[in-house]
Amino acid sequence: MKKTSATVRKAIAAAVIGHSFWGISFLASRVALGIAPVIVLLSHRFLIAFIIMCVLLLTPLGSFHVRGKPLLPLILLGLLEPVIYFFGEQYGILHSSTVFSGVMIGLIPIVSTMAAIPVLKEKPTLKQILFSLLSVAGVIGIGFMTKNSGSLDWIGVAGLLVAVFSAVAYTLLNRGISDRYSPFERTYFMLGFGAVVFTAMAAFTVRHDPVSYFRPFAERKYVFAVLFLSVCCSVAAYFLSSYALTGLPVARATVFANLTTAVSVFAGTIFLHEPFSAAGFLFSVMVVGGILGVQIGASRDKELTTSK
Repeated sequence: MKKTSATVRKAIAAAVIGHSFWGISFLASRVALGIAPVIVLLSHRFLIAFIIMCVLLLTPLGSFHVRGKPLLPLILLGLLEPVIYFFGEQYGILHSSTVFSGVMIGLIPIVSTMAAIPVLKEKPTLKQILFSLLSVAGVIGIGFMTKNSGSLDWIGVAGLLVAVFSAVAYTLLNRGISDRYSPFERTYFMLGFGAVVFTAMAAFTVRHDPVSYFRPFAERKYVFAVLFLSVCCSVAAYFLSSYALTGLPVARATVFANLTTAVSVFAGTIFLHEPFSAAGFLFSVMVVGGILGVQIGASRDKELTTSK
């Protein structure tokens, strides 16, 4: 499918903005998790996000035309992300060291790039692979800077492996069906699936005290935090991610995932006054430099025309 340079630029902008939102999300998550359990927060986040998507259906922004199209790919997409990925990531981070979890999550872009070669027939250039590895190295370096090392057990390893493979499968599927379903349609099903699954689990968790499900909303800071997670980190970020995968090959789209880590470092420094060392700056430069290198290292002839 032919991609114009304007479309590619818009896709890059979408990837930068979307992953920047995810980079800041830990601030809102930290606030919200101090008030509500994980499952309740996930339910609130995705339920509000799905309601917003339903409201958007009443506006020109909500383009939704799936009649006559198979729904299985969209259902699988929603199952992979956010449901399976969130479970794998949460249990993986809880039961592993910060360094190990950072390394594993940082491998998602390069694994996705390599998997796209046989699955989507998208062959990255050597420069793209090398710059992607540079960006991953920056993420790993940031992980080693973290003082809270934690412990590692088989549950953590299994959880992170589930997170990595579900993220890779989500990326390949999202890219693979991008010519049949719009970014809005893909985002709608993803958020809808997350809302149904996480809300069902939350309902089971609070079954003995149903009022506790609504209690967090009594805290103003929780309301602001969950709205940011719902609007910016769910509706906007997932839509922008799907839009980026529509306009960019996997190698160019997924490397922006490492931007999330760099943004998290700067956000922690600015908003939480966390220490920022010269090493942290160097690793962040590696992340950003790798991302830029992947974009610049792309062969224009191959990137503007993608074989499906």
